[in-house]
Amino acid sequence: MTVADGLARPHNAFGAVRLALALLVVVSHAFSVTTGAVLDEPLMHLTGYTLGEHAVNGFFAVSGFLVTMSLMRRGPRDYVVARALRIVPGLVAATLVVALGLGSLMTTSSLPAYWSDPGLWRFIQGTLTTFKSNAALPGVFSDNPFRFPMGTVWTLKYEVLCYLGLLAAGLFGALRQRWLAPLLVAGLFVALSLAGLRAGEMPKGLETSLRLPLIFAAGAALFLHADRARLSWPLAFALLALAALLHGTALYPPALFLAEAYAVLCLGLRPPLRHPALDPRADLSYGTYLYGWPIQQSLHALFPAVSAGWLLPPSLLLTLAVAALSWHFVERPALGWKARLIGRRAAAD
Repeated sequence: MTVADGLARPHNAFGAVRLALALLVVVSHAFSVTTGAVLDEPLMHLTGYTLGEHAVNGFFAVSGFLVTMSLMRRGPRDYVVARALRIVPGLVAATLVVALGLGSLMTTSSLPAYWSDPGLWRFIQGTLTTFKSNAALPGVFSDNPFRFPMGTVWTLKYEVLCYLGLLAAGLFGALRQRWLAPLLVAGLFVALSLAGLRAGEMPKGLETSLRLPLIFAAGAALFLHADRARLSWPLAFALLALAALLHGTALYPPALFLAEAYAVLCLGLRPPLRHPALDPRADLSYGTYLYGWPIQQSLHALFPAVSAGWLLPPSLLLTLAVAALSWHFVERPALGWKARLIGRRAAAD
């Protein structure tokens, strides 16, 4: 079964996969939010990466695949419209809800002092312009291990950079030269391996700046070679086993990332079960990803003695509820504008 065969079948599982990945990020953060120690997050000791990092890897693989398909099918102009309306409205709404709504409720400052504090407006500006995730709000979460209320938006910076790189490749005709995509994947694989050979621990920023583009490019390459690339669960498990054997070497990180990317795309295109429920119309993944952290931060601030295990169930339920509101009142209306704008342009052309 090729990737093209998987795309041709009805009801892929990408909607369910994205939501599952977002929920895994919430599960992962339940531990570090309560203790302040990233090493407490699941899978950190076993794999060297948190459960949340593995989930983000899956997001970038799915994104590289689907966004490349969007660009190839829509063209550059409508691609930009589609990407902007998918990312910006939800982020703006979440930033304002957290800064002006949640922050007003959770701050230890008086409301007049909070609203007049320059830190509030710097927070909004930094989150929306540079995807700054480590900025704090005045008097909010002061006693939490982590003070910042929008801890997951940093990945959007890399997502947007990958979008722009893909757009540039499309404009310059590089996507029509399909051999360039595997070459880019190979180059990033080698770069990440060489970075792992340097003395001392690799800086996290360097690893992330290579890791996420590598996974995004792998997803893009699988779409560009959809007619030849095979979807094979034995191959997926073999790649994961090979990565495990390479643990402790410089080849382990890139091998693990590519294995995860391939496995996640197999899960989306060749799931064990095909059902309309796995391809829901309501996409709660983005809202879950954006609101999970501030909700967990709020619950920990209100109940600081509660353990991660007890914090997790209510945080999942509240996050899904808020994500549903975000979808119905912000994201879906924005997608409606996308359909109208793209439709009008197609008619004009």
